This record gives sequence, C-alpha cells and structure tokens, in this order.
Amino acid sequence: MDALAVSYTAELNRWGIETSIIVPGAFTSGTNHFAHAGSPADKARQAEYDNGPYAHLGNDIMKGFAATAPADADVADVAKAIVSVVDLPFGKRPFRVHIDPAQDGAEIVNGVADRVRTEMYRNIGLSDLLSPVAFSL
Repeated sequence: MDALAVSYTAELNRWGIETSIIVPGAFTSGTNHFAHAGSPADKARQAEYDNGPYAHLGNDIMKGFAATAPADADVADVAKAIVSVVDLPFGKRPFRVHIDPAQDGAEIVNGVADRVRTEMYRNIGLSDLLSPVAFSL
C-alpha cells in the first residue's frame, strides 16, 4: 500500500492533486482490523502453516504488538492526524505522517526510503514530481 501511495504522489503532482501518506502504527485496541483480516482461500496450505513451524507466529506478533503499544494509545489519533493534514493549505501538506505510539521503526525506514526517492528524482531530472503544482488547462 505504501508503494502505491508513493507512486500516486508522483503521478498526481503534475495534475495539481496533492497527496499525503498517513501511516498508522499497530493499534491493538480500539479497532478490530486484525480480527477481520483476510484468510487464505487455500485451506490445505493454511493448515500446513497452522501446524508447522509458524503455528504460533500470528499470536506471537499480536503479543509483541501488545507489549510495545502504550496503554494510552488511541486509534482516534489517526483520524485527528488526517483532519489536521486535510485542513492545511495546498502545498503545505506533508508527504508522510506517522501516527505510531509504539515507535516501531517504520518512521526511520520510511525516512531513509523517502530521501533515496528524492535523490533519485533529482538525479534523473524529475524533481518536479516531488511537489504538487497548481494545474490549469
């Protein structure tokens, strides 16, 4: 999803359409998105995972998330961040906003990737793809 959002940004900037990527951390309470995550259609393959060396991985991941999430983590902060970004004037919206109370490292990784992307666009003469421009016909 992140790569798609990054691609949309470059694709839409010349049309004057500004985008921002909102990156929520893993909130283990206040939402049930983990409970409603999809499951594979291939039930035989799923059974192999359920009974193989990864049998408890899903539970281990959820325990790890729960251990790193602060007790006061509020999923409503994601909605507040979206409203805050939308309220900013054209050209002032940030490329990416992290809302991650657990500070899982995604902000650091994305920061490096964003710097590499920026450098590449500049090196190939396409730095205009990094910022939206007012478009008119």
